Amino acid sequence: MNTKKVTFKNIAWDNAGIIYFPTDFDQQKKYPTIVSLHPIGSCKEQTAGNVYGKALADAGFVVLAFDASFQGESGGIPRYIENPYQRTDDVRYAIDYLENLPYVAADKIGVLGVCGGGAYALNIAMTERRIKAVVSITGVNFGRLLRDGFAGGSPLEVLNQVAAQRSAEAKDGDLLTINMLPESVEAGKAAGITDIDVLEATDYYKTSRGQAVGGATSAVYSRLGIGMGWDAFYLAETLLTQPILVVIGDKPGGFGAFRDGYEIVRRAASAKKELLVIKDYSHYDLYDQAEPVQQALEKVIPFFNENLG
Repeated sequence: MNTKKVTFKNIAWDNAGIIYFPTDFDQQKKYPTIVSLHPIGSCKEQTAGNVYGKALADAGFVVLAFDASFQGESGGIPRYIENPYQRTDDVRYAIDYLENLPYVAADKIGVLGVCGGGAYALNIAMTERRIKAVVSITGVNFGRLLRDGFAGGSPLEVLNQVAAQRSAEAKDGDLLTINMLPESVEAGKAAGITDIDVLEATDYYKTSRGQAVGGATSAVYSRLGIGMGWDAFYLAETLLTQPILVVIGDKPGGFGAFRDGYEIVRRAASAKKELLVIKDYSHYDLYDQAEPVQQALEKVIPFFNENLG
């Protein structure tokens, strides 16, 4: 696999990315290009890059997988902020960069995202018309996830705690960075966790299966209020018009990709929209397990060929 590590300018820092090239890459040609967005707490080296990025490059696309601002090898201080507005705005800067590469067909740019990245992909497409097609792989609406209790309580409870923590930090208190997952599957079960998504996330991120240096699964607690008031699907009935393909497994878990998938396909204004439900597989199976990933790619590759061709 031919790859290249790159950086591109953001507001006041650089984002770090990896470009995946087709096997028979010719710099004199122009290629349809995919921006690949990693999950919440993840990085470019994980599923968005080494699984979907690689497969799409093998299928003839140029693919840019990059680390979100404040995460992985990208710039931004403090580290581990999960800001949906910045996560989506990162895509605009990525496209600015891609448009200046001689081998990128600027009128044939699509976006793919996994987990939180899937919902970010759908959201940014509403206001970034340079995006011509969108794929969401087991996409999760981060704002809805936080409001449903993932942040550790009811929305108002969390917002009050976030406010107190931010005030403390503003007075030179220590920054509170939380780990969104237990340290191991065994520790999670011992703590009474039974949800399939949390346990499988821990198996992916905390073991050699998917562990990567940049995939910290951490978040700055005092910044979670930003996500609490955000909704990935707001105005989808009016502004989401590009072709979309939404892929989910049929084993629901606490992160909610199953219901989010049905919701966005129902609500999107897109004339071309499809929901692919992969039977007998879960959210994290779609990260890296051969059979469900292959089933997804059998739809994803023709979808991008058709809509970016």
